[in-house]
Amino acid sequence: MAGLRIAPSLLAADFGYLVEAVSAIESEADLLHLDIMDGHFVPNLSFGLPVIASLRRHTELPFDCHLMTTNPDAFLPELAAAGADLVTMHIEAIPDPTEAMKAASSNDLGFGLVISPPTPFSAVAPFMETVNMLLVMSVNPGFGGQSFMSEALPKIEQARIWIESHGLEADIEVDGGISSENIISAKSAGATIFVAGTSVFGAPDPAEAIRGLRRMIEGESWIQE
Repeated sequence: MAGLRIAPSLLAADFGYLVEAVSAIESEADLLHLDIMDGHFVPNLSFGLPVIASLRRHTELPFDCHLMTTNPDAFLPELAAAGADLVTMHIEAIPDPTEAMKAASSNDLGFGLVISPPTPFSAVAPFMETVNMLLVMSVNPGFGGQSFMSEALPKIEQARIWIESHGLEADIEVDGGISSENIISAKSAGATIFVAGTSVFGAPDPAEAIRGLRRMIEGESWIQE
């Protein structure tokens, strides 16, 4: 783990002004969260390789690419060439991610697994020793602007206990509806990376919105008493 981090989700930005949106948060963000949707695994489309490659020329932020796709391992070399730094894949799409992990590593990509709200932590537990991150969805994947589902918190707690008890360093990222109303709860459960979309890009000052969220997570211990 490398401390607590905030990853603004570009899905919540104005797609007509993506470069401007990234510039507005670059000085405050730790990662840029990019939701890549195929219209099949989820019923929506977002952006793909050309957009990622174009954005790479305008920012040095690490690209955290969340693959909401049926075949998430199909474009790993292209994603790496476009400028991705980390890819996360849904265990629901790729129940045995062993080969995908190897392919990500061979392309110098960090690798993480994702669990949607109905999926238990046990689905990813067999692979946790070889991943950099677990992404726990706190909304149903596919659309921005949804409300945070508190049912994700026990799953984050379970994952944190498992990671700590096995002496691992994997991060836990939480994605979906993160705001000032719930970020402390997510941190207290054990999350270390917080994906924030609407609460950042929907704010009058996105950079100040990140600073506000950061003040909250840095002012509280994540360890529950």
